[in-house]
Amino acid sequence: MSVETARTSACATKPQKLRGIGRLRLPIATVPLLLTVATLNAGELVDGEMATTLVPGPLKYSVLLPEGYATSKEPFPLMLNLHGGGGTRDTLARMRKSFEEPWAAGTLPKMVVVTPSAERSFYMDYKDGSQKWETLLAGPFLEHLRAKYHVRKDARGTLLIGISMGGMGALRLGLKYPQTFGALAALEPGIEPALHWKDVLPRHRFWRGNALLETIYGKPFDEAYWEANNPPSIALKNRDAIIKAGLEIYLDCGDKDAFGLDEATEFMHQTLWKAKIPHEYHLVRGADHVGRSIGPRTKEALEFLGKTLAPQPPDVEAERLQRTLAPMKKNYLPK
Repeated sequence: MSVETARTSACATKPQKLRGIGRLRLPIATVPLLLTVATLNAGELVDGEMATTLVPGPLKYSVLLPEGYATSKEPFPLMLNLHGGGGTRDTLARMRKSFEEPWAAGTLPKMVVVTPSAERSFYMDYKDGSQKWETLLAGPFLEHLRAKYHVRKDARGTLLIGISMGGMGALRLGLKYPQTFGALAALEPGIEPALHWKDVLPRHRFWRGNALLETIYGKPFDEAYWEANNPPSIALKNRDAIIKAGLEIYLDCGDKDAFGLDEATEFMHQTLWKAKIPHEYHLVRGADHVGRSIGPRTKEALEFLGKTLAPQPPDVEAERLQRTLAPMKKNYLPK
């Protein structure tokens, strides 16, 4: 069961918006409804709700539908856009230009973008079972979106992007379920630079109090449960499945991150690198956790995700170089 409403801008009430109706004379009371439908069909931000018992319900979310959505015969890729700590579904309204401008420019494939309100949940199943965000997002919520919207149902057409807490969630969901999600982008993910809790220092979590951690990971704090849900640990445990599925991974962080997440993102990069899990990593010079760098960094992350939807043709010159060097390398590379 769901409830859906379209957000219309103030300009939608201007008379010229009715031109598509032709000469049909309508009662005044009918006009707002038709405007809402017309705007939605042209591409619009929609609010929805989904009934669920997995989290304190209903689950509220926003959907950004691209122009041409209503008339397209082909399903659109689906992107889950995960907000940071303290955010809500309204994050998507603030990010509209990040999607609409590259859509208009033709630099990003059109897609259906969804942001659920996830509180400060870490997008996790709580140890005590009281809230099951991971179970919901990777299962019933995804099924709900695929049934309700004209979107692709394959992993390659299902993408994740998130910032801060959302970056942590994107990593956890993508790395745990590489058969469900085809690509992820994690910007300044709110993770710790360790594989084991004993190696997490106070400076790595100074902004997270014990009460919050115990709410999610159990009271007393369950170190094993933390490790089972820690993205670097998940990457190592699920390495073969991640590589086999061809999960595309993008990491980003500023080297001036106020929360020190540059150290954590570097650790994530090194973990993936040593495990030979393909990924792309950007350490952005002079960038912080907020501020003017976020827009350009988000644009680059979206461009990466967009390219995963249309694999690039073979690079003939690069392939020629590989063939030329192969005989020279064979005696020096690990067997």
